Amino acid sequence: MTNTKAKSNIDKMTAHFRNKISGEMKHISVPEWEDMKIYFKEANTLQEEGRLLNLAQQGKTVEALVETLIVKARKDDGTKMFNIHDKTTIMNEVDPSVVIRICGEMNQSLDSNLEIVEKN
Repeated sequence: MTNTKAKSNIDKMTAHFRNKISGEMKHISVPEWEDMKIYFKEANTLQEEGRLLNLAQQGKTVEALVETLIVKARKDDGTKMFNIHDKTTIMNEVDPSVVIRICGEMNQSLDSNLEIVEKN
């Protein structure tokens, strides 16, 4: 009986997350990049967030920012805009101030949620 109740709780948790990640995407307009629109969802998996936090904690702030862009940035159809093969180009040939601004905007809602968790 305990297993059934635990499964029910897990079902509730995963249903909540599925609803969150399947929800409407937000977007950021990037005039510096010919008015490109970068779409994103407020939620990522804990595994993705863990990798990004781990990089930041290791002092690899720039790499964490670039990976944030790669992980979160989507086209209007929801497919990923960038892949890991774009990482070196983004790190070396893209305006860092624009990447920082975009990642800051994408992380703003997540940061707000994390602050609420930390307070509790």
